[in-house]
Amino acid sequence: MDSLAIENWPETCSVLGLECSTCIHHAASSVASICGGLESQGIRQIFFELYSSPGCHPMAQAFEVAYQEATAPESIPVLATAAAA
Repeated sequence: MDSLAIENWPETCSVLGLECSTCIHHAASSVASICGGLESQGIRQIFFELYSSPGCHPMAQAFEVAYQEATAPESIPVLATAAAA
């Protein structure tokens, strides 16, 4: 089996034409749809399980932010509008 198809390494993503931010955002959204309601420690634990390469580790915070955005209630824009009024 070709290791490029199964390993999450920055070099692998680059060869496949993927950008870190796009990959992280999609993965975080998928995790959020399966495991909503995780706290920071759980989110980071999942990130490091998915992205074990040290080259990916700087993206941990971006993964957490993307996860939190994906699990945020859809009513937030309404509350912001109501607060402004």
